[in-house]
Amino acid sequence: MTTTIRLSPEIEQRLDLLSQRTGRSKSFYIREMIEGNIDALEDYYLAAETLERIRSGKEKTHNAAEVRKQLGLAD
Repeated sequence: MTTTIRLSPEIEQRLDLLSQRTGRSKSFYIREMIEGNIDALEDYYLAAETLERIRSGKEKTHNAAEVRKQLGLAD
């Protein structure tokens, strides 16, 4: 898959230097950054989306007492 991204001049310069000094391609480092951080990005943005649904009343929540009772764990 081919994707185009725009980087700030500072980040582009840092990536160029890293690539030159290590002999690896810029694509290698971009791929490493994406693969190394996709989990955190998914966690953050999907949680933010869920929180918005909760705040807008589109997502139902359950408190701990309700869950324990429903699972038969209540005293």
